[in-house]
Amino acid sequence: MNKRKKSLVTMLVLTIVFSLFAVACGGGGNNAGQPSGETNDGAGEKLESLIIATGGSSGTYYPLGGSMAQLFQDHVIPASAQVTAASVANMRLLKDGEVDLAFTQGDIADYATKGTIMFEEGGAIDNIQAIASLYNETVQIIVPENSSIQTVADLKGKHVSVGEPGSGTEANAEQLLEVYGLTFDDLGKAERLSFGESTSHIQDGTVEAAFVTAGTPTAAVNELAATKGVRVIGLDDEHIAELIEKYPYYTEQAIAAGTYSGFDQDIKTVAVKAQLVVRAELDEALVYDLTKTLFDNLDAYKQGNHQKAEEITLEQALEGVSLDVHPGAAKYFEEKGIK
Repeated sequence: MNKRKKSLVTMLVLTIVFSLFAVACGGGGNNAGQPSGETNDGAGEKLESLIIATGGSSGTYYPLGGSMAQLFQDHVIPASAQVTAASVANMRLLKDGEVDLAFTQGDIADYATKGTIMFEEGGAIDNIQAIASLYNETVQIIVPENSSIQTVADLKGKHVSVGEPGSGTEANAEQLLEVYGLTFDDLGKAERLSFGESTSHIQDGTVEAAFVTAGTPTAAVNELAATKGVRVIGLDDEHIAELIEKYPYYTEQAIAAGTYSGFDQDIKTVAVKAQLVVRAELDEALVYDLTKTLFDNLDAYKQGNHQKAEEITLEQALEGVSLDVHPGAAKYFEEKGIK
C-alpha cells in the first residue's frame, strides 16, 4: 500500500474512533423525558425536557403543576407534570434525579436539606434549591358534617387518617396533636391514607376524621362537602401560638366562609408555605428562563387555573424560603428588586 493510501486509511480510522468517542460522551441515548446530563461550560446541567413532580390528582399541586408544565412548554422547554405522593416523595425524586422541579411544603424542604424528621435516616439532601414560595397550604382537620368531634382533643380514641406514610401531612398531624398533648398512639386507630382515600373512607364511615394539608379549596374535600357534607375543626389561639413558637414555619390561617359547600363562617387553623424547588444541578440560564416565564406570565397562568394560583405574587416570592435560592432564580429576583 502506498503512502497516500496508508494516510487515507489512517484518517478514516481516526474519524471513526473520534465519532464513537463523541457518541459515548454525549449521552445521546438518554431516555425520553430524562435529564440529558449535558453541561454548559460549568453553568449547570442542560435538559432536553422538564419533569415537574406534583402530588396526587385529588390535591392542589397536580392542577397547578399541569398548568405550569404547559406554560413552560409554550415558552421554554418541553415539560410534563407527574403525579406523585407529594412533598416528601418529591424531595427524594429530586435527590435521585428522576424529576427536575417539584412542588413541596416549605417545612418538608427544610427537613430534607437538614436531614431531620422523616429524612433523618437517609441523611440530608444537598441538591435541592428554591425557586419561589407560592401560596399557603392549609392544615385542615375534616370530619363529617354531623360528627360529634368538635375540637382536636376530641380526636382521642377516634379512627383518624393522618396522611400518607412519611408525608408532610403526617408530620403536620403529629406536630398539631403534640401541642394538644396527644400522639398517634392516643388515637383509636391512625390510618395513613391519601386525600382521596381519606374522604372516601369518611364517606363510607370507616374513618371519623382526616388531616389534609393542601391549598384550599382542596378537590377531595370539595367532593365530600358536596355529597356527605363536612366540617373543619378549628384551632384555638393558645394552641396556635404554641405550635408557631415551637415550629416557626407555621403561620395562622383562616379558611374563609364559603370555601366549601355548607361553610357559613371563617374557621381558624394554621398553614405552611407551598414552594417550587429545583435540582441544584440545573443550568442557571434554564432556571432563570423558567422563573422569568412563570412570574412574567402570572396573569395568563392564573386564568382558568386552581383558585390557589391567585395567591402567587412576585412580591412574596421569597417569603418563608429557608433554602438557598437557585442562582438562576436569584438573578431574576435581583433584576426585579425582590429580596
